[in-house]
Amino acid sequence: MKWLLTVPFVVVLSLTVMAFVGLFNFDEAGFDWSVLDDAYFHQIVIFSLGQGLLSALVSVLLAWPIARSLYFIKSLPLKKTFLSLCILCFVMPTLVLITGLVALLGRSGWLSPYISQWIFTDWNLYGLSGILLAHVYLNMPLAVRVFYIQLQGIADSSWKLSRQLKLTRWQRLRWIEWPVLKPSIIMLFGFVFILCFNSFAVVLALGGGPQSTTLEVAIYQSLKYDFNIAEALIFAWAQLLIAGAFFILVARLGSPVWLSVDSNDSYWTPAMKGWRKTLLVCIYSAAFAFLLLPVLAIFPGIMELSWQKLNLQMYLKPAVITVTLGCIAAGVGVLFAYFLLLPIRHAHVRKQSKKQVLLEWLATHALLAPTMVVSVGLFVLLLPLVSLDDWGIVMVVVLNSAIVVPFAVQKLKPRLLQFDAQYGSLIRSLKLQKIDIWRIEWPFIRPVCLSTFALILVLAMGDVAIFSIFGNSDWKTLPWLIYEFAGSYRLAEASLASLILLCLCAACLWLVEWRSFQFAASSGHRMISEPAQIHEVCIKNA
Repeated sequence: MKWLLTVPFVVVLSLTVMAFVGLFNFDEAGFDWSVLDDAYFHQIVIFSLGQGLLSALVSVLLAWPIARSLYFIKSLPLKKTFLSLCILCFVMPTLVLITGLVALLGRSGWLSPYISQWIFTDWNLYGLSGILLAHVYLNMPLAVRVFYIQLQGIADSSWKLSRQLKLTRWQRLRWIEWPVLKPSIIMLFGFVFILCFNSFAVVLALGGGPQSTTLEVAIYQSLKYDFNIAEALIFAWAQLLIAGAFFILVARLGSPVWLSVDSNDSYWTPAMKGWRKTLLVCIYSAAFAFLLLPVLAIFPGIMELSWQKLNLQMYLKPAVITVTLGCIAAGVGVLFAYFLLLPIRHAHVRKQSKKQVLLEWLATHALLAPTMVVSVGLFVLLLPLVSLDDWGIVMVVVLNSAIVVPFAVQKLKPRLLQFDAQYGSLIRSLKLQKIDIWRIEWPFIRPVCLSTFALILVLAMGDVAIFSIFGNSDWKTLPWLIYEFAGSYRLAEASLASLILLCLCAACLWLVEWRSFQFAASSGHRMISEPAQIHEVCIKNA
């Protein structure tokens, strides 16, 4: 039966192998090597790198003072709401944000006239300014939570000792805060850069022209508009090599931990008074407004709708399709992640570190290749073999499931390894059956399984890149419906579709926070009940 443990790895790896077979297509299309000497290709690569580096730099720099305000001032109003909003912003479907930004800062947006007065020139959301703004909105909350969690790790004794030694604020920053934040800064910068470099929907909607095109969008345009497979393959390989190199570098530094529960406010810090406290409160308030305004900007557009002429069926079918496809992808993702972790757990128990590292890399290798690159490889491979008009929706489900598996693996792994560390030896000594082990294990991992399902459900529901390649008009999802409405300047309809999608995502993320806090509150009871469950199972077996 051990061979069954290899099945999930074979399935996950086969998709990547098939994608690479498509990327190595030498038959009819081959590679158009002349693209490498084209000035347009050079411009795309330079802009892709430039906007990614700039977006990552701004996101990390702005996150630091916001995290300090959260850490040093425990009595901030709506602090937990802000931290929950940070999660929502990071995993928010991109087109929901774009709809809010267009309503807020577009050509006829609320704030556009005022911004033009402040900067003494005509404000234009489309181009580098809009791309940078959207990327900072999506990725700065991640950096805020990472820095905040890192700061919470500072021991109370460090602050008390600094007060006894009468260290200045600069010395506290240098000797206490900086050593805690330093290990995560480079890793976080690289991780945010990869997210921005692989960004698709933001650049597609806010790029504003060829001068603001990235490799992801160039791949899509070459494949769907020009049907130039040879050019799309060159763009895909350039995207893969650059993103892959940065991913390998970041993976060696670790992965950001940002979804843990932020309920521990029992730490001690020096009192913040006077203008410094006022400054931190102002920074927090500005950040809260920055994250909240694009969401609130969706509502006025909805008021412009003619509700008598509104066809709700136009929204109902895409909403059902979005939730259905997302649930299938999330369910398959959690299931595959659990079975992928079984051999990893065995290697961990047997202290086979090299085998464990290899298996973890195989389980999460899908992060290495950008979504658009994998989609293009499979599209080129399957185009002469099957009718993608009929089977495209199946590929959307399959690829979305494969893309979310690495996130599920990273979320489930700590809890499963904790279970093995606490009860693995006892279970092995009792020689329990598989079904009995599962009866004990499931209550232990159920909260994290539910929160993982909700998180990757939101990620799957917000997909645009995969649908742009394999989707069709008969199976529209809410994100693609938003894109079509926004592209035809039907902002009122786009706002309503965005609100529906946002409410669905917020409900899922509420489940993440609620289950997390519930688990934290009942952890003491669980530590007592689990040995009792083991004892009960043993008695029944006897």
